[in-house]
Amino acid sequence: MIPFVETPSLPLGPLTLHVFGFAVAVAVLVGFAIARRRFMRFELTPEIGERMATWLLVGGFLGAHLFAVLFYFPGAVADDPWLLLRVWEPISSFGAMIGGLAGAGLYLRCRASHLDRHQRWAYLDVAAFVFPFSLALGRVGCALVHDHPGGTTGFPLAVSLRSEAARTFIMNVYVSAGQADLLPARSTWAALGFHDLGLYEMVYLAVVVLPVLVWIDRKRRASGFFLCAFIALYMPVRFGLDFLRLNDARYAGLTPAQWVALCALILLPFLWMRVSKRRPAAPGEAHTPTTAEAAA
Repeated sequence: MIPFVETPSLPLGPLTLHVFGFAVAVAVLVGFAIARRRFMRFELTPEIGERMATWLLVGGFLGAHLFAVLFYFPGAVADDPWLLLRVWEPISSFGAMIGGLAGAGLYLRCRASHLDRHQRWAYLDVAAFVFPFSLALGRVGCALVHDHPGGTTGFPLAVSLRSEAARTFIMNVYVSAGQADLLPARSTWAALGFHDLGLYEMVYLAVVVLPVLVWIDRKRRASGFFLCAFIALYMPVRFGLDFLRLNDARYAGLTPAQWVALCALILLPFLWMRVSKRRPAAPGEAHTPTTAEAAA
């Protein structure tokens, strides 16, 4: 099993640098770098792409926070209304997806209205290709701080309960979930670990999703293809992994993330029917901007 790691924080004057925050910052920077190369590769206007990415980033952070607060911790707002304004805590990856997509779509519709539908999809598909790379890096932070724990298990990739720090951690998780009575006998803990869903997702993204995306990217695809590919590769696995989560809010037996994943999978066939009718764009065909357009 994987040893339990306690990650330190680094005080920087009035601020404190946490491992998770550092991982998110790296994920954002890497995402911007990959996106910039793809805008150039497909002869899309970098200025439009970078502005869209900024709107996507702002929408993603807002969506990540609001989704987490409203659906995962609805009671916390009543106790502390100011929590709505502290956008750095808590956050949700599915909220980031929804908010980021909304932000990018809003920019393309309101500030890049000269683009036709095919051109807008070309820009959005860059974001769809890039997002899994950033998500994988973000999950490194989740894995290091054990942000998404599940129950005890003998699974080889689980985080070991041999250390006292790991045992204290998982006890607190069970107690906060109101399931302390489900903890196994303490005498068995040396042979057990706990599911770390951030770790599992990071491994799946790194070993399966990213290599598949790189492989299918060898040839030019119709705009919208990578959005469909991400939904098909990621959503079923995430839907299944969420059943292992221990202390997430649930609605009719499903977590908020599972509901979003389910909706995305239901919409996938309809989205794919539209994408499959498009032919891959030739270089420069997606958008050949005028000077005025580039400055919009």
